[in-house]
Amino acid sequence: MNELNTIGKRIAKARKDAGKTQSEIADKLGVTFQAVSSWERDEFVPETFNLIELAKALDVSVSSLVEDRGDYIFEPVKDIFNWEHMRTFVKATAKAEGMKESLKAVDFAVKAHEGQFRKNSTDIPYIYHPLNLACHCLAMGIRDDAIIAACLLHDVVEDTPYTVEDLPVSEDTKHLVSLMTHEKDDDRREEIMREYFKGLASDPRAALIKCVDRCNNMTTMSWGLSRERIYRMINETEEYIYPLLQVIKDEPEFNNAAWLLSYQIKSMIDIYKRLM
Repeated sequence: MNELNTIGKRIAKARKDAGKTQSEIADKLGVTFQAVSSWERDEFVPETFNLIELAKALDVSVSSLVEDRGDYIFEPVKDIFNWEHMRTFVKATAKAEGMKESLKAVDFAVKAHEGQFRKNSTDIPYIYHPLNLACHCLAMGIRDDAIIAACLLHDVVEDTPYTVEDLPVSEDTKHLVSLMTHEKDDDRREEIMREYFKGLASDPRAALIKCVDRCNNMTTMSWGLSRERIYRMINETEEYIYPLLQVIKDEPEFNNAAWLLSYQIKSMIDIYKRLM
């Protein structure tokens, strides 16, 4: 039985999911908390303007508040793969293929990201992400040791106290990790992104890693990114990632990977656009 069969009940659930009180929502919309309470009790329906502002305040779509979705309510799955199983797969493959840098990178990455969790989730260990990148590349047939090692280490310098010089890998792999690393400054974000992606485009291997990174991040956008962040992700993907796909495609060794990544990324962009 659908327990969210009225607008009021859907508003109440969205508010509670957002961790907001009726008073906080009322202040945000410039209405009384009694008005919000009356909406949630289905005594009144918000006017169109208030409904739009309410959706923004709760970071949900207007349709999710208005539409009775009936049985179309699903419980999302987050950790599709167990990170420890992924680590075992990466280590076994690296050992079988003689990928010495990747073997060292696995354990170093696990140690470096210990205690960290995905930014848009509170219960998924961060190491899930770099391991996913490494598994993705291996599944596409990539056996370049520096690429797999850089996948595993790509966020270490940016998100942990370790520096590039601390990484237990060759200068070539450190170079790839450096290209994958950028400073964080919202005031200069556009300038930083332009230079960052220019550097990535200079090395097809770095371009490949970044596209796999974006592909994985896009699969987890629905875990908790705000609608504003999702819009930004879509726009930046079209502006910066699509050109990187061409950089990969122009490298014969990565032609198949470019085709797969192009399909995965562009189809996800289209799905998000249709659902936003």
